[in-house]
Amino acid sequence: MADNARAKKLADLIREVVAEKLQRGIKDPRLGTHVTITDTRVTGDLREATVFYTVYGDDEDRASAAAGLESAKGILRSAVGAAAGTKFTPTLTFVADALPETAKTIEDLLDKARASDAQVRQASSGAAYAGEPDPYRKPGDEDEEGTTAE
Repeated sequence: MADNARAKKLADLIREVVAEKLQRGIKDPRLGTHVTITDTRVTGDLREATVFYTVYGDDEDRASAAAGLESAKGILRSAVGAAAGTKFTPTLTFVADALPETAKTIEDLLDKARASDAQVRQASSGAAYAGEPDPYRKPGDEDEEGTTAE
C-alpha cells in the first residue's frame, strides 16, 4: 500500500494530465472548453482514480460531456500512464462534481433567510415592548408587598 503523499502526488499529476489532454489532445466536440477538472482522488493502492469535473452549460451539455469523457477514457488513461511512469496505471472514473449545485442551493437558502430577516425587521419597526422597557428590578425599587428589593 502506498503512502498518502504518493497518492496525493499521483492525484495532482492525473488532474494536470487529464486537463491538459482535454484542452489540447482530444478533438471531441462534446468536450471542448466546457469541461473543467476540479479534483482528483486516488485510492491508497494507486489502482483507481476518481476525476471530478464540472460542465459549463445546461443538462444537455452535461450529458454529452459525460458521454465524451467515457469515450475518451482510454486515451486519457494512456496519457496518464505515459506521464506517471508507474508500474500500473490507475483506472479512471469520471464523476460530475456537485459543488456548483450545492453552492446554488446554499445561495438560495441564504436569500430566503435574508428575505425572512427583512420581514421581521419591517414588522418590528415601530413596535413597543410588551412590558416595561427595563424589566429588571433595581436596588431601591419597591415590589408589590411594599418591601424593597435586595
